[in-house]
Amino acid sequence: MSALVPNELLRVESLAKTFTLHLHDGALLSVVHGVSFSVMAGECVVLGGPSGVGKSSILKMVSGNYLAGEGRILVADGERVVDVARAAPREILDLRRRVVGSVSQFLRVIPRVAALDIVAAAAQEAGLDREGSRARAAALLARLRLPEALWRLPPATFSGGEQQRVNVARGFAGAHRLLVLDEPTASLDADNREAVIELIAERKAEGAGFLAIFHDEDVRARVADRIVDVSRFSDREAA
Repeated sequence: MSALVPNELLRVESLAKTFTLHLHDGALLSVVHGVSFSVMAGECVVLGGPSGVGKSSILKMVSGNYLAGEGRILVADGERVVDVARAAPREILDLRRRVVGSVSQFLRVIPRVAALDIVAAAAQEAGLDREGSRARAAALLARLRLPEALWRLPPATFSGGEQQRVNVARGFAGAHRLLVLDEPTASLDADNREAVIELIAERKAEGAGFLAIFHDEDVRARVADRIVDVSRFSDREAA
């Protein structure tokens, strides 16, 4: 395994993804190939390009939700380097708990668990005790303007924007060095988009790195240190 350079949190090398369409006689659908870039500590790298070129597929491969067809996804884990493309499921789960956090477009949680407990659980995984984790969860939910009356209710009863605020709070509650963001501000109002921008800036200042997709041009312009145009790696026509 080749070493990462100092302060390099993620290196993607020659990554490719192909889907097998089992309902269409096993036809192969190639999505991306030759994807190569890196993310450094304190940097936000945004994947750009039209809808349908494979941006979300890249995020899912980096997070370990999709298997990579080819290439390497090297993640810094302390003194060692883990290739997510070849790691065992148990190792990927451990990386998600400690190293690679994420905020998706949709909140997926255990039913009937309160919003505060969902966020606090992520903080506890980062090493905070029960009291400290609940305090951190409360601070994030307040910062994202989720009414306190909702904190003890399950998010399944919330609006889409309210659920996304819980989703963002959970993603930022831990101590992950690398955060993968898939449209985290898509369903948020202007005030909460501003709160997310501030959270990203603070975590970058602490040395965290981000790999993200933002369709909101204003947000992207304010948080992106670099934009990687995925069109040059795409095997599909833009939708």
